[in-house]
Amino acid sequence: MSHSPEFLKIVDDAKSRVKQTDVPAVLARVKRGEKPVLVDVREDNEWAKGRIPGAMHIGKGVIERDVEDAIPDKNGEVILYCGGGFRSALSADNLQKMGYKNVISMDGGWRGWVEAGGPVEK
Repeated sequence: MSHSPEFLKIVDDAKSRVKQTDVPAVLARVKRGEKPVLVDVREDNEWAKGRIPGAMHIGKGVIERDVEDAIPDKNGEVILYCGGGFRSALSADNLQKMGYKNVISMDGGWRGWVEAGGPVEK
């Protein structure tokens, strides 16, 4: 997918402030039996086609409005993912502004997860 230079500029700005992980690191944790708090920030239609098992869905368009009810612990680890790692970085940046201390964006996102053979739930 091709993204506009201005979009990539704001993504790069957000990425300069947020912690990031990658698909292999999260997949290894899941394979060890860990159950990290995973939040899928993709659109409803993307979520409906498949997701990481156990993930919760809070779309990027409503995450700031709904996250405090869904995840009241602002100190706990929260891993966000989207299609490739751009929207999750933007969302992570905003959650940090809201006081979340350990929010992480998963670079590679859903596409990277599927390519790596991660488990999928529909």
